[in-house]
Amino acid sequence: MVDADATEQVIGPHEDEPHQEGLNDRLNWLRAGVLGANDGIVSTAGIVLGVAGATNDRSAILVAGIAGLAAGAMSMAAGEYVSVSTQRDSEEALLAKERRELREDPEDELAELAGLYVDKGLDPDLALQVAQQLTEHDALGAHAEVELGIDPDDLTSPWNAALASMLSFTLGALLPLLTIVLVAADARVAVTVVTVVAALAGTGWASARFGYGSPSRAVVRNVLGGLLAMAVTYGIGQLVGTQV
Repeated sequence: MVDADATEQVIGPHEDEPHQEGLNDRLNWLRAGVLGANDGIVSTAGIVLGVAGATNDRSAILVAGIAGLAAGAMSMAAGEYVSVSTQRDSEEALLAKERRELREDPEDELAELAGLYVDKGLDPDLALQVAQQLTEHDALGAHAEVELGIDPDDLTSPWNAALASMLSFTLGALLPLLTIVLVAADARVAVTVVTVVAALAGTGWASARFGYGSPSRAVVRNVLGGLLAMAVTYGIGQLVGTQV
């Protein structure tokens, strides 16, 4: 049996778990930011190292890097906006359907909600009582959460996601770009690789931290992927450079 006094003392969210309102939008903003920075680092590092493999001309490397930064930032923003907008459109359509059903047939919706709680393990009488109380408090919220897995008050903003992706991609891209153009020609490749590896370790750790995953696994995966991308583009640059 559960001690009622002990249960009463611990009622409420755990301190180490997120339960704030608007959490979905903030997590999506952070996810877009981390992924944008990671893409900016890897793609721009690949571009500038590929050009560096073909030529020592600092201007050529800089122009290629800036072009890659601008194109990548706009592509990330547009892609994130379209993706999140599509998701939000679907959520709003489902919520509109649920509002119509609640308005046109509230009794059937109440029975449906009670049935869903029975499926979750409540006995029928308690399930009906819970459904009635939640319906009186917030019918749409109750149905949206159980049926659709949507919080009507916490829909993801496509503008936030797009802005986060664009800014983070730009910041991530500036790291390898500035490193390779500011470091002396004889050390630029090595220093850029080391800098990129350190940055990818940071974004790998951050992605794991926000997603409650394993930091070590995320860091290794991120770093190995970045090293592979840089090795391939640098090798292609050297191969093309010898042929031109």
